Amino acid sequence: MTNLKYDPLTADNAALILVDHQVGLMTGVRDYYTGELKHNVVALAKAARALNLPIVVTTTAADSMWGPAFPELVEALPDIEIIDRASVNAYDDARVAAAIEATGRRKLIFAGISLEVCAGFPAMTAVARGLDAYVAVDASGTFSETKREVGLLRMQQAGVILSDYATLMVEILGDNSRPEAGAVYAALDMPWATLVGQIASAYSR
Repeated sequence: MTNLKYDPLTADNAALILVDHQVGLMTGVRDYYTGELKHNVVALAKAARALNLPIVVTTTAADSMWGPAFPELVEALPDIEIIDRASVNAYDDARVAAAIEATGRRKLIFAGISLEVCAGFPAMTAVARGLDAYVAVDASGTFSETKREVGLLRMQQAGVILSDYATLMVEILGDNSRPEAGAVYAALDMPWATLVGQIASAYSR
């Protein structure tokens, strides 16, 4: 068995890549309720923003097939240019690849619809290029249980690290005393985390 050393995500080594969270594709998702998936994607985007991570957002065939990125995500990232492309694998588009490279980060967090294609293909490509690739499974979604199961298996076989969006963001936060902590937990819809901290602080006086 390979002995892999834990190399944590940080605000200095990670970037977020959001792939094809589009209105048309969202209607086909079967492994999450639409509202839950939207919540998770927006929470991931807001937390990444609070942590000052570089963010790349891309869609595919937005005008002809799958529609625009869903409005809640656009609202959460109003100043991010969305790169629309034709390629199935986002990494095959020169503009997307250049945007990822421009982040200068070696640990890439992917989320997308569908899980096994929109998140999986570029994540596996990143691994093949010598980068560390993570997929936020619960900020992705797909169209059947079979697709979910085989997609997760294929990514693991290729060396992609699977996790949930909140764990990835809290790992990057790293220290609850950081000034960004409140904004991160609020983005993750965990306002009670800061409340508990305030209570604990009060009792320690």
